[in-house]
Amino acid sequence: MTSSIWLGAGYFYIDKNMKTIIIGLGNPILTDDGVGVKVAQQLEEIIDRDAHPELTITEASAGGLRLMETLLGFDRVILIDAYYLYEETNNPGTIHHLTLDDLRSVSPTQHSTSAHDTSLVTALDAADKMGYKVPRDFSIYAIEVENILEFSETPTPAVAKAIPIVTEQIITELSLKIR
Repeated sequence: MTSSIWLGAGYFYIDKNMKTIIIGLGNPILTDDGVGVKVAQQLEEIIDRDAHPELTITEASAGGLRLMETLLGFDRVILIDAYYLYEETNNPGTIHHLTLDDLRSVSPTQHSTSAHDTSLVTALDAADKMGYKVPRDFSIYAIEVENILEFSETPTPAVAKAIPIVTEQIITELSLKIR
């Protein structure tokens, strides 16, 4: 079953039978680092799960190989994560909608890589070469953050404002029914 939604530049077709996982990445007690987790929690609260048996919503604080293992067997992946590139160009609360190919060309999001692991892109490429069913449809929401080092369960104001916006963008992208 497919349905279509208008996204400005044309129609985007959604296959309702695609097994989809939404993962909010981050540490919820490190101020803005938990932005992905907070979006996932908000989605969990408002989505009509009975209308979407193909959908899994979860949280993770892993990257690279462990994150790749979580994604195996799914057709479509939505990742939400903290994003911090350079202090001089950082604009907290700015939302970037990226593809997996975008991750290949820019510095990774906060949890898609680790110094003690491999990047998510490299892990997915390896899994694909080994014959695993790797998702082909990736949508990554990267929110620029201000503070990822101090302990707090409350995000900074700019990042807090981005949470409901990203939540709504994901609902629209997947044509999700809310309660």
